[in-house]
Amino acid sequence: MGKKVPEINSSSTADIAFLLLSYFLMTTTMDQDSGLQRRLPPIPNENQQVEDQKVNRRNIILVRINSADRLFAGNEPMDVSQLKDKIKEFLVNPNNDPNLPEKSPKEIEGYGTCMVSKGVISLQNDRGTSYQAYIKVQNELVKAINELRDDFAKANFGRAYISLDEEKQRIVRDAIPQNISEAEPKDVTKN
Repeated sequence: MGKKVPEINSSSTADIAFLLLSYFLMTTTMDQDSGLQRRLPPIPNENQQVEDQKVNRRNIILVRINSADRLFAGNEPMDVSQLKDKIKEFLVNPNNDPNLPEKSPKEIEGYGTCMVSKGVISLQNDRGTSYQAYIKVQNELVKAINELRDDFAKANFGRAYISLDEEKQRIVRDAIPQNISEAEPKDVTKN
């Protein structure tokens, strides 16, 4: 007769696997999606006089994505790859173009007076817009603001925005605000 091979008792293997799984689930931290961060412009004061509509219009750029995923920025059709530079030019208004946003002096604590753009990006998409097109546009808008913040941080503090301490990051955020307003999606049939 051959030698009998001893068997491993596997009745408790499932229990051990369950305990290990429970342990890892309890001790592992999961990344939480915080969503897209947006800071909308403040609601105007009721007592504030209504400004000239032309002035208001120059401070807003309408970024629209239609149901066929075509992109329009300021009523001009464009490719997503052009959007970042268009938004940067809109917010910076390097030549004080009367059709681009006005800038107003703002006292920033810890920095001093800074000319801050009053530009607002108004994003509107159609109910038929694909999620991929929407995310691509969102990414380009945020990338434009991040690059402007980096430029300001490097010019004033000699380092990229991400490597600044919290106080200096606040100064940069105050100087380059992220004013993105999202309108409710429109229905193609109602346009």
